[in-house]
Amino acid sequence: MDSRVIRRMFLGFISIHILHHAGQEPVYGAWLIDELGRHGYSMSAGTLYPVLHAMEADGLIESMNRVVAGKRRKYYKITEAGLQVLERARGKAYELFKEIRLPHTETQNDGKS
Repeated sequence: MDSRVIRRMFLGFISIHILHHAGQEPVYGAWLIDELGRHGYSMSAGTLYPVLHAMEADGLIESMNRVVAGKRRKYYKITEAGLQVLERARGKAYELFKEIRLPHTETQNDGKS
């Protein structure tokens, strides 16, 4: 399968991960790359930062600069709009999980083919 198709599909999941973690505490890019890697997403800074910038432009997260060990680091935290999107995404993800979890489960016995 074309890796562009997979990448495009997973970018939505990655955005939900970002919102989730930015809602728990402010996060920064290198930490997100490591965290997403623990979930099986192989990301470079060149892929992650455009996603972060787009999410910030959409008002889902906001950035702030902090000095850590004498170096400036950009952190991201969720906004109110981001919280609303995250809550909707949680509901949609749960519905999707129920539908795709395993073939021929009790939830698929509703007369549909």
